[in-house]
Amino acid sequence: MSSRFGPGDVRFFDRLARLYDVAMPPARVGPFRDAFAFADRPIDRVLDLAGGTGRASRGLRKIGIDPVVVDASAGMLERARESGHEVIRGDAGRLPVGDDGVDADVVVDALHHLPDPAAGLSEAARVVRPGGVVVVQEFHPRGLRGRSLVAAERLVGFDSTFWTPAELCESVAAAGFDARIVRDGFEYVVVGRIPPEA
Repeated sequence: MSSRFGPGDVRFFDRLARLYDVAMPPARVGPFRDAFAFADRPIDRVLDLAGGTGRASRGLRKIGIDPVVVDASAGMLERARESGHEVIRGDAGRLPVGDDGVDADVVVDALHHLPDPAAGLSEAARVVRPGGVVVVQEFHPRGLRGRSLVAAERLVGFDSTFWTPAELCESVAAAGFDARIVRDGFEYVVVGRIPPEA
């Protein structure tokens, strides 16, 4: 099955861009603080991958971090730009960023929309410096809320991939990170750290 909106559901998010921030509040910063504490380097340069309108970036500004928003949707990036975020239009599976270019990546409620999540995690590993981290917030597909979300995404026409926290932790580790679960529950957070250089 493939999404009726094309790879990454981009056309849907182009159409939804003007309404997205009405329904989606800024991301909570507590889990980010906990995840960034796992890093072995200062966290200064951050990418908000598949960051849309900058929802995660708005939350991170509260703790003094102003990420660059990377997304494939021009409509979503226009909203992020209007909010004062630096933006780059690009595919999370082929990031227009050099190797070891940032201290951290964040992916908030978006990895499940990528057409190739494994490629997105591999690219996240490529661009993060040794000792840096990737922070992924996702939805647990089990339980009543999780099953309802999965069904709603299918109804809308998305071909989303969801993981349990343990499954996502394994996927993050397979991309080359030391991985752990920072927060459990319906909206859970996994952090992966690139091993520091010897």
